[in-house]
This record gives sequence, structure tokens and C-alpha cells, in this order.
Amino acid sequence: MAVLKIFCAFICNCAMARTNAYNEDTLVNKEFGIQVADGLTSVDARILPAPMLKYHETGREASVNPGFGQWNMINKKMFNGGRVEVWTCVNFSTRLNRDVPFQFCQGLVDMCNSKGMVFNPRPVIPISSSNPNQIEKALVDVHNRTAQQGKQLQMLIIILPDVSGSYGRIKRVCETELGIVSQCCQPRQASRLNMQYFENVALKINVKVGGRNTVLVDAVQKRIPLVTDRPTIIFGADVTHPQPGEDSSPSIAAVVASMDWPEVTKYRGLVSAQAHHEEIIQDLYKSTQDPQRGLVHGGMIRELLIAFRRSTNFKPHRIIFYRDGVSEGQFSQVLLHEMNAIRQACASLEEGYAPPVTFVVVQKRHHTRLFPADHNRRDLTDRSGNILPGTVVDTHICHPTEFDFYLNSHAGIQGTSRPTHYHVLYDENRFTADGLQVLTNNLCYTYARCTRSVSIVPPAYYAHLAAFRARYYIEDETSAGGSTGGSRSTAERSLAIRPLPVIKDNVKDVMFYC
Repeated sequence: MAVLKIFCAFICNCAMARTNAYNEDTLVNKEFGIQVADGLTSVDARILPAPMLKYHETGREASVNPGFGQWNMINKKMFNGGRVEVWTCVNFSTRLNRDVPFQFCQGLVDMCNSKGMVFNPRPVIPISSSNPNQIEKALVDVHNRTAQQGKQLQMLIIILPDVSGSYGRIKRVCETELGIVSQCCQPRQASRLNMQYFENVALKINVKVGGRNTVLVDAVQKRIPLVTDRPTIIFGADVTHPQPGEDSSPSIAAVVASMDWPEVTKYRGLVSAQAHHEEIIQDLYKSTQDPQRGLVHGGMIRELLIAFRRSTNFKPHRIIFYRDGVSEGQFSQVLLHEMNAIRQACASLEEGYAPPVTFVVVQKRHHTRLFPADHNRRDLTDRSGNILPGTVVDTHICHPTEFDFYLNSHAGIQGTSRPTHYHVLYDENRFTADGLQVLTNNLCYTYARCTRSVSIVPPAYYAHLAAFRARYYIEDETSAGGSTGGSRSTAERSLAIRPLPVIKDNVKDVMFYC
């Protein structure tokens, strides 16, 4: 790993320090002896190498070495192509030529097959166009017509209406009422019949039907320390809060967990509503007293641990928990409650079961920026002029005694790249700094929706997507009921939280939120 000098800025414009003349301020300078530098701080950084990724070529496996945080799938096939036998398409756009939905589906199916999927070229029922004002009726009709043939729809391709605003309703009906996995497409994209768009959609469809686009070579060969040597489950968790002014809308927690050790690329997701602006996840573990059954255990951690055992035939020997969205002032409170919930969920499965846990907070909302010390050296920057993917800083600007680091895992596209701050609050697995940094960076290359490394570790990214998806399930209810929480106390609003609609089991089994 190369060691280099880079500059660090804690404020976006260093001219601010000169303009405010902090060093001339009597109280700051003379009374407290504080000096404020008006230049960037020089820090040491390292460049972590990109991991090797495994795909398939015709008749054999193929490895890809990403460059500058991105790669392509030319002449490559998905590592595990999914199988789609029962599918159809509904078009809700009124502006498209009547032949476009057929041409679009044909191009998409051809792309999926060329990338390694087994996609039946014939829809189970004819491709149809429906009135955008009768979306629910059209979806129910498609479901019923498929069921009449004794089949379960595996994939429903939907061309959205020309006017935005119906996406959430479609997802709610499909995922919580009918048990349909769907792929929505914009009408303007469908009309272009663009090959790159087909490939991007194929990546999403594959993971929605249980496939895997790519895996880490080191994961397949069991060479990732503290992950592939023993069954390990990786969690991602996030809480999204309603917009300001939406006092009657709950916060939504989402937890995802890997289901395919040792490859750690498939993630099952669960969601739960909780009190307005409550940051601690309440449903990680819960127990109720039933008159007939006695003490009944539940919660998202327990359900995901059971699903991992069912999927891999192993119970997790280690837990890695990436927690997004926690501010520094809430570290101790979140750690205390959520670690206790993890412990209780494990103990509820088997007496004495307490796998070691590593609890990592993922922070994107900070003001630290990293710049190459020499902008003229092209070997220190990516194509956008930002620092290279894999740049990690764990000295000078990090906590003097605690375990934290800044990682820029992605290539810049526009503007200044923002590194992600990872803060390890609890580590029973005894990761070395290099070990956790390399693991986190490698995972950032396994994000299912694109052939680029991403800026935050995928489990946290997926939890974020799942939480936002779940907000669609309740937006119709909150908009219909209006904002009525302004006159009620926080305690009253907490008691009024209604549970989210239940996602159908066949939908939960795949990465429906992608």
C-alpha cells in the first residue's frame, strides 16, 4: 500500500479563517492561546488496492481488476445469473408508441440473457398498456390473470406513467399486497432502447430474482481475514426521519444482513416504523408475553440470524454491524441500546450463544475534505482531479485513542469527493486497522446496482435504500390523513405509531429494494 501526503480541509473554504481573523481575536488568541491555521493540514494517507472481482466468460470464470474505482462488463457474465420463467410487462405511459413496450422488453430480455441470466423470452400473459389513473386495478388484474394459470409472477416490468408521483403506490401494492417483485422504468428511457440502460436494469433485475452480479475473488477463495475463515454475517442498519413539518409521520428503521457467506453479496432487508425522530432502532429485538405460548421472542436481528442459518446451514460465528446515520453525541446511547438488543437476540436463539460483534458507525455528514498534495501528479488523482479510490487516512485528523478512519472508496464524478468516516465503537473480533479498512474498501466494490465502487459500505447503503422504500408504503396514509401531530405531545405521537404494511415473504427473500 502506497503512503503519500495529502491535504485535509475541515472547512470548505480556508479563506474563511483569514477573513474572520481568528488569530487577531483577543479572546481566542491572547486569553486562550489558540492559534487557527489558515491553510490546509498535511496528513499521511495510504492507497488501498482495488479487489479482484469474479465474473464469468463463455464457459469459464473470469477475474476483473477495477481501475480508478470502475470497470465494465464487456464480454463478461454475471457470477450467478438468476432465472426468470414467469414475467410480463405493464405500460402506464400514454405517450409511447404502441410498439415501444414490446421492443423495450425484447431488448431488456436479450440483454439479461446475454449477461448470464436465464430469461424466458415469452411473457406469461401478453404485454399490456393500462390507464395511469387505474394503477391498482391494473396490478391486481395482472396478478389474478397470472394466478389463474397456476403460476407465481417472478418479475413484473412496469413502464411508469408520464406524470411522476405513482412510483410509491406501485411499490406498495406490489410488495405488501400482491407479493410481486417489480422493476420500474421511466418512459423516456424505455423509448430510447439504449444498450447501456438495458445493462444497468439487468443488474438490478438479477439481484431482485436471487442472482449475484459479481463476488470478491478473495471471498470465494476464503482469504478475507475474520470473515471467510468462519461463518460471518454482515449487517447494515439505518434510520430515516420525515421531512421537517411532517410531525405525524414516523421514523423508519431498516436492517439488512448478508445471506451468502463466504461471498457476502446477497442481503435480506427488513423495515420497521418507530417514534417520530427516534434514532435508536427499537425493533432490533423484542419479546412479548403470550398467554398460551409464554415468552415470545422477535425482532429484526433475530429474524435475520434465522434467515442466515436457513440460507447457509451455519449459525454466524461473527457479527459485523455497520450502523449509518448516528451523530457523535449519540454514540454511547445507540451503542448501549443496540448492542444489548443484538446480545438478547442471539441469546434468544440458543442458550450461551454470543458471537463476537464489531459495531461500526458510518458517517457521511461531516465537513472533512481530502485533496492531493500535488494536483499536477496524475498518479495521485482520478479523472475528476479528486483523490484516488481507496485513499484512507487514520492519523492526525482521527481520534487520538479510539479506532476510526476516513476512507474515500469511490471515484469522483463531479465536485469534491467526500470521504466516509468509519468509527468503531465496539470490536470483540479484534480487527487490525488494516483488516477492517481493507474489508470495508473491498465491500464497496460489490454494490449490485452499478459497475463502480461506491462511497459508503454496501450494507449501510442497502439499509438506506430499504428505509426509503418503506416510506413509500405509508406516504399515501400520511398525505390522506394530513399532518395532525403538531398539537400532540411526543409521547402521544409515539403511542400512535402504526406498523408498516407487511412485506410479502417472497419479496423479502430477494433484494427488492435495489
